[in-house]
Amino acid sequence: MELYLTSDTHFCHIANFLWEPRGFSSVEEMNEAIVEHWNKVVRPEDRVIHLGDVMLSDTEKGLEYFKRLNGEICLVFGNHDSPRRQEELAKLPNVIILGYAHVFKYKKLTFYASHYPTLTGNYDEKHFSQHVINLHGHTHQQANFLYPNNPFIYHVGVDSHNCTPVHIDEVITDIQQRWNDLQTLHIPIQELYMYPMKENKNE
Repeated sequence: MELYLTSDTHFCHIANFLWEPRGFSSVEEMNEAIVEHWNKVVRPEDRVIHLGDVMLSDTEKGLEYFKRLNGEICLVFGNHDSPRRQEELAKLPNVIILGYAHVFKYKKLTFYASHYPTLTGNYDEKHFSQHVINLHGHTHQQANFLYPNNPFIYHVGVDSHNCTPVHIDEVITDIQQRWNDLQTLHIPIQELYMYPMKENKNE
């Protein structure tokens, strides 16, 4: 069994601002391409963690596309996964519902998988393996890293992966390479959304 990740398939979402940047001339072309790309890499015995926003606009048709996907699909809900869509997806035999976030370990690394990008710790000089790595969707960016100087918030959505699920080993390689590059270039540590330092009342 191989492990893949993806997000924001948005099957049947009719808005052209979504499918045009992905390189398609219609939403139907996008739907078919996502299914084709998915099934080229994912086998029936593989597992895919899908980080939400499965479909939009036409739930019935979106479900038909989703049913064509290979693998065991572990679903983390996104903001467009309405209660009705959640119920319909939960009925499918190859779907496991994970809720709104999922923590897992792989090769001694810890991952926090969520639809929204999430700061899982201060970006400091701990050893690479001590960081909790956030895997996310939602942003529809075409870059894998939300913040260029923080390698531990990684986008797995289809917009930055050619509408194809990405293998967990490829994710780790990308993050390790960005970490190594930042160390080599001596980029200052970027501490994002840190709480302000408390004033020392004794001073």
